[in-house]
Amino acid sequence: MIDIKDIKKNFGGVDALRGVSTKVSDGSIFGLIGSNGSGKSTLLRIMCGVFKPDSGSVLYDGEPVYENYEKKQSIVYLSDEQYFLPHSTLSDMRAFYRSTYDTFDDGLYMKMTDMFGLDRERKINTFSKGMQKQSSLLLGLSVRPKYLLCDETFDGIDPVMRQLVRRMIAESVAEGGLTAIISTHNLRELEDMTDHICLLHRGEIMIDRELDDMKLTIHKVQAVFELDPTEALSRLDVVSHETHGRLHTIVCRGGEDEITETLSAASPIYCEVIPLTLEEIFISEMEGIGYDAKKIIE
Repeated sequence: MIDIKDIKKNFGGVDALRGVSTKVSDGSIFGLIGSNGSGKSTLLRIMCGVFKPDSGSVLYDGEPVYENYEKKQSIVYLSDEQYFLPHSTLSDMRAFYRSTYDTFDDGLYMKMTDMFGLDRERKINTFSKGMQKQSSLLLGLSVRPKYLLCDETFDGIDPVMRQLVRRMIAESVAEGGLTAIISTHNLRELEDMTDHICLLHRGEIMIDRELDDMKLTIHKVQAVFELDPTEALSRLDVVSHETHGRLHTIVCRGGEDEITETLSAASPIYCEVIPLTLEEIFISEMEGIGYDAKKIIE
């Protein structure tokens, strides 16, 4: 369990974080969402003990992380700004990681370099940006850490490799007890992957909820009605309502049974509840508290 308590951080008079508090459960994938400048990278660097907060604390199973060598042995932080030893190859970085982490798994390292098709003896500075991202990730996963902190992990990786990376992280969580914290400004990267969502905006948390809880409180319905649905819709908390010919697409808050039962008053010829995308859920959540979500998450 990671317990983040009232973290504040100021750089040159600018408040990067303004009292951030949240919890990350073990064995989960925690999505950290926010636009550029929202404080995501600062929070991750505090979580891995690189930065010291001005106030507040980050506790891993009750222990502080800052200047705690033993605790840092269980944490891998993958920065958005890739760093490798000058003129190093993957083999050189493997040796470096082995000297730093006692848990480095050579077998997993070999398997993943083959999977990604990366030359272990080629200098990493000749790799493309996407290949460097892959190199950083496979080295981090080869440590078999308890906690993996990723900052814009998928940026620059092609769609095929992106799916592979997502699968590898999910499998490590399911099989190896990994806890992953993934920071991104792109909601689509976390679709069907995240257990918990935390939205940062200007150094403050706007939303901090389990994804399943969010999905249970808002639904999208497509329907064709025999009667005018206006009166039935007036009894629902409608977020959006579009019509294309006779087809109505309705997004509303509430339980699925409650929504379909209310709409039954308009004698639907066809009525289906369809899954909302993560972006649609966020837009509705942010509008519900008075914010234009598109200006925050894009």
